[in-house]
Amino acid sequence: MIPSLKRQASQPSKLILVACILVASLTGCVSMAPRHTTPPLPVPDSWDTASDIKGMSATDLAWSVYFTDPLLQQLIKTALTNNRDLRIAALRSEEARAAFRIQRADQFPTLGLAAQGARARVPGDLNAAGVSALGSEYRAEVGLSSWEIDLWGRVRNLKESALERWLATEAGHRSAELALIAQVADGYIGLREFDERLQRARHTVETREESQRIFSRRFELGAASNLELQQVKTLLAQARSLQLQLEQQRAAQLHALGQLVGAHPGPLPPALSFEKSAVLAELSTGLPSDLLLARPDIIAAEHKLRAANADIGAARAAFLPRIALTGSFGSASAELEGLFESGSRAWSFAPVLSLPIFDTGRRRANLELSEVRRDIAVAEYEKAIQTAFREVADGLSARHWLRQRLDVQHTALDAQAERARLAQLRYANGSATYLEVLDAQRDLLEAEQQQVQVQRALLSSQIALYAALGGGTTSPSTSTESAQPENP
Repeated sequence: MIPSLKRQASQPSKLILVACILVASLTGCVSMAPRHTTPPLPVPDSWDTASDIKGMSATDLAWSVYFTDPLLQQLIKTALTNNRDLRIAALRSEEARAAFRIQRADQFPTLGLAAQGARARVPGDLNAAGVSALGSEYRAEVGLSSWEIDLWGRVRNLKESALERWLATEAGHRSAELALIAQVADGYIGLREFDERLQRARHTVETREESQRIFSRRFELGAASNLELQQVKTLLAQARSLQLQLEQQRAAQLHALGQLVGAHPGPLPPALSFEKSAVLAELSTGLPSDLLLARPDIIAAEHKLRAANADIGAARAAFLPRIALTGSFGSASAELEGLFESGSRAWSFAPVLSLPIFDTGRRRANLELSEVRRDIAVAEYEKAIQTAFREVADGLSARHWLRQRLDVQHTALDAQAERARLAQLRYANGSATYLEVLDAQRDLLEAEQQQVQVQRALLSSQIALYAALGGGTTSPSTSTESAQPENP
């Protein structure tokens, strides 16, 4: 008789267990989130500037291949290790990853082991016998607490939202890395520009110091006028002023580069001229739609849009009934010695069905908030595409026009050099005043400085175009890898 009673008593628990398994198998089958659709491109289908130049794809070209200067490569490596902004971006990604793992854990029941003991005395006037009584209770149980059966996909959508935000921060990390590489490269090119301009300014100062020495001697001998001597001194003062200005600007550029690198770059070796230094490879631009897969910031914006859609699904599911399970299974006894003896088995099962009826519009407002945030995410996604298109278009136009400007500048510099030489000959032959020489040398120095500035601008535009095209994002040599969602 007793075994039969035990079998009958065990039937409800078995049925409850089977019911839980069936319900759990249905969890997540329904999703209230809107279907994700990529908004149409808010930009033209082609570039305004001709982009038929044959070259390598920027996404397949690693920065260590694109930038061939060994010193620049070392600076970039140091920056990727030490830069604080990049370190913060990496920690943000780790933060989002941990948040995703926390949210994912809500999909599964949380099991816990609990043991408790209680002993109490009840006064006589509080029980039917009229005498005081002592009571004890000891329990050891394994149980789950408030596990939500995700019939409408609320928990799953929250997990999807956390996952997409993690992937967005991963893409944001790659975007920050690409921006840092471009900033370090441009800062290094800027430093080399000042080195080149300083080299020419110092040479000019040396030349004009020699001219001042000669004219001072000629003035003492009466072979030159005081006006000519003062004009030579004016030329020298202008050259020295330019040299000091460039020294100050170079120091500021070095400090800015040190901040990007995260460490002082130290003394840099002498630089070659821009014409003899490393020439950056030609880049193939492709189509504007290619940016959707190449630009990390666009990828991050799309992940945020997916997360916003998942938030809408969670907000919609909040209008439907919510089922939560709480239960335990273990042993209970009035005596500690009998806790694990036969007949001490104890269990409880408490499903809870809840549906708020009146919440002052909280759920409706939460849904509206989610929808507005989705619309914001769409606008940010479209803005990211427009920004990427503008940056690539600017890079293409800069590459086109700066090359033409550089050709013109080379011609102008050659003409100014010849003019200065002829003015010096005319003065030596007595056919012109020294004022003509003064103007020619002043214009020559300005032409030299402008030529270096245009060369730097052209190199900077190539660096910016490389970053705008998502340089190195699919190259195997990039230092970061795409986030892979963990299997639950």
